Amino acid sequence: MTVEMKPVQALALWQNVVLETVRRDGPDLSSRQLAILLTVYLTPPPHTVRGLAGSLNVSKPAITRALDTLGQLDLLKRKRDDADRRNVLVQRTVKGSVFLRDFGDLVAETAGRLDA
Repeated sequence: MTVEMKPVQALALWQNVVLETVRRDGPDLSSRQLAILLTVYLTPPPHTVRGLAGSLNVSKPAITRALDTLGQLDLLKRKRDDADRRNVLVQRTVKGSVFLRDFGDLVAETAGRLDA
């Protein structure tokens, strides 16, 4: 699905989504945390700290810090890989699934209001 949008419309959409997330009673995620969360939920597993660092082109410590927060919020969880104890698997949670479903609804609703 391709949606034609001018840059100013895209920025207005993003501004409105960000403002709405700030106003709601929920986690206030950084761009890095949101990018990690979306990557884990929108791309097929397995996900590792090393793999996320590579795909997002950021350091492993930066991924680890973001995962610390996402884990405390129960949006993602980490588990040692039983097949290779050197790897840490990053896994989805029910709370993370609900958060992203609601976030997707918010984006769609906001885009609909911009079209009106």
